[in-house]
Amino acid sequence: MSTFRALLATQDSGKPVIEIQQVPRESLPQGQVLVRVWYSSLNYKDGLTVSGRPGLIRKFPMVPGIDFAGTVEESSVPDFHKGDPVVLTGAGAGETAWGGYTQWARWDAEHLVPLPKGMTLAQAMAIGTAGFTAMQAVDALERHGAKPGRRNILVTGASGGVGSVSVAILGNLGYDVDASTGRPELTDYLRSLGAARIVDRSSLTVPSERGIEKERWDGAVDTVAGTTLSGILPWMAHGASIAECGMASGGEFVAAVWPFILRGVNLLGINSVRVERAERLRIWDRLSKDLPLPLLDSMTQLEPLGKIKELGQQILKGQIRGRVVIDVNA
Repeated sequence: MSTFRALLATQDSGKPVIEIQQVPRESLPQGQVLVRVWYSSLNYKDGLTVSGRPGLIRKFPMVPGIDFAGTVEESSVPDFHKGDPVVLTGAGAGETAWGGYTQWARWDAEHLVPLPKGMTLAQAMAIGTAGFTAMQAVDALERHGAKPGRRNILVTGASGGVGSVSVAILGNLGYDVDASTGRPELTDYLRSLGAARIVDRSSLTVPSERGIEKERWDGAVDTVAGTTLSGILPWMAHGASIAECGMASGGEFVAAVWPFILRGVNLLGINSVRVERAERLRIWDRLSKDLPLPLLDSMTQLEPLGKIKELGQQILKGQIRGRVVIDVNA
């Protein structure tokens, strides 16, 4: 292997230029483990990057793609051996370190996790950062008191990657799930994942005149933020929590303090990038147990790396349903 195929982001007169190239092997960064990459995934952040949005890539040249799954080719540490299937999500991939839209990657062992038993490399990328984030969000809600059998749990942006996996996990765990979407044609899809009720997303953005309303939800996984977060806060039940893990509708929100000081509502920030290795292993273990793989397969489509720019535009426009796995060799 003297060269390999990768999506490379460079700069021309200060503007990003992103195209598939043949990259010399010596261009690979230093690291303890050389991985033959088979699959990556498409996340909202990837859509921003491959569309040339500024601010996400911290240095050039850069290989985008915040996830990858593959097999170990070389290792200088005892934790991994040639042929071991491994997964990487987040950890700065595609932003500060070369990411997953490539045939080869080299990383230090602390960022890699073994492929969970019973899961294929493609399924690991169907999970990817979006699914990892969804599991983090559900886990955070449970650590703050959420339990099945009480009021419903709301999932916003339910037809997207984080939302779809959240619905599937929560439904499998026995929660009654309200799935919010602006795409009514996906009602049957969301119900197939485990949604008990479909909520029109426009109904969630109506501002509260009082700042606090009737108790409606015991928790929420919010991937939207903006006016949606402002709209759902007044309806949260006593002691409820919102796991905040996205900003599809904007990075700011306006809210009264009443839900926090009168009902003890918790706003839980979810960060899937900076996660200690032990916590990564724990979350992946939960995913292997709490996410039914047949449901994961039903929400997944496989696409070639050659379509990544087109797919990036689609995810930014909210046109992607569920999860997209990227075949980096196609």
